[in-house]
Amino acid sequence: MAVKRIVANIAADKVEHAAAFYADVLGLHLVMDQGWIMTFAANGRSAPQISIASEGGSGTPVPDLSIEVDDLDEVHQRVVAKGLNVEYGPTREPWAVRRFYVRDPFGRLINILAHE
Repeated sequence: MAVKRIVANIAADKVEHAAAFYADVLGLHLVMDQGWIMTFAANGRSAPQISIASEGGSGTPVPDLSIEVDDLDEVHQRVVAKGLNVEYGPTREPWAVRRFYVRDPFGRLINILAHE
């Protein structure tokens, strides 16, 4: 037996608002749209991961999702261009990542990060 995928599911009344953040800001691709559920995915394959945390690090709240990107500056520029509020960072953390926090259209706290 092997876990092949972990998918975070976010409850939302207006799923159509997801594309403006998850596709336009993060560059994810819409891979399924049933009207009531939209699934976005990145190109490439990663091992499934799940984190359990008592804090988000550096005294921050635990984010709902952590999304690793290859170009943090580009994503930050997209966030700013969309007029979204950056709640933390961008900053370099002692554990060798650069990151910032932003909320998605559904109020979920998203940790955008890049390993250094």
